[in-house]
Amino acid sequence: MQTDGHVKAGHVPRPTGVQTLVGVLLLIACAAIATVLLNTRVSSRGASVRVSIAPGSNLAQAADSLASAGVIRSALVFRLTAAMPGTGSVQITPGRYIVTRGRSTSALLEQLRSGTGRVRRLTVPEGWGIRQIARLVQDSLAIPADTLIAATRDAARRIRMQTPAADVEGYLFPATYEFTDAVTAAGVVDTMLLTFERRWKSAWDTTMQQQGRTRHEVVTLASIVEKEAGRSSDRASIASVYLNRLRAGMRLQADPTVLYAMGLVAKRVMYADLKVTSPYNTYRVAGLPPGPIASPGTESLRAALAPATGNAMFFVAFPDGHSQFSRTFREHAAAVKAARQARDSAPTRGTAAVSVR
Repeated sequence: MQTDGHVKAGHVPRPTGVQTLVGVLLLIACAAIATVLLNTRVSSRGASVRVSIAPGSNLAQAADSLASAGVIRSALVFRLTAAMPGTGSVQITPGRYIVTRGRSTSALLEQLRSGTGRVRRLTVPEGWGIRQIARLVQDSLAIPADTLIAATRDAARRIRMQTPAADVEGYLFPATYEFTDAVTAAGVVDTMLLTFERRWKSAWDTTMQQQGRTRHEVVTLASIVEKEAGRSSDRASIASVYLNRLRAGMRLQADPTVLYAMGLVAKRVMYADLKVTSPYNTYRVAGLPPGPIASPGTESLRAALAPATGNAMFFVAFPDGHSQFSRTFREHAAAVKAARQARDSAPTRGTAAVSVR
């Protein structure tokens, strides 16, 4: 039995029509505010910036990093917006990002969730060839090696680099690069070619023209120097030997060109290998090969343009990396003998070998 002024236990009063309307309006208002905040640019439009999100970072720490980089105006507003209904869970993916200023909150949140736009570092060593670089790109950026190799054979790129070779071998400049996971094979190749063009000094064009040489010839020689030099200090002297041999009408007889002709990178060159038929085999073909055999660095390019003075015609590499230079074949034969003795007495070092010319 119910008495006046009391409600029976367990009975919940139904909301009135006014209360229901107010609740619906509040929900609509919250949704509208969330929509506006999520789609409002969190900073003015601008250039892309790099932002580092450390492993284990939560939303607050990520917001602080974005604010410090100028990507968002307020870390607090960003966090509050991210916590509003309808935004979903915010699981931060750590990494180094390239973020464009002026993006909406929802776009930034999605980028942090998915990891899109993370920067991946790629270091291309001096003396690496296209196939090595292609495998590195495949392992680091998940771009198929064959796709990158195909991009290096593109006719427009070969014309741009003024190379008569079948690809842009030698022009993928060795350096450390940063790419996002959205980069394509064409983007990787074009970035490396642009880096080569930027590193090539305008003064070198004048030197090259005064010497009556083309850039392709210089890069080709530099690539051989890069593969031959065990020590940086020997680069200019190695370049001098090859230029002396060219002027004398002698074949270069450069072991790395034989390996390139065989499609190999590291192997001790045997006498049987010298018979391989290829325009790149400088034991059989006079002059420079058709094109570079690897990507030379700045020091090798400089050595090819400004070789050491002297009339050495031969050199041999020792196990410790240094090269001994000779003017006559008799001197060279003695140096080769000494290099072999040094090699035989030295600890085993993989595929390192004495180069005999």
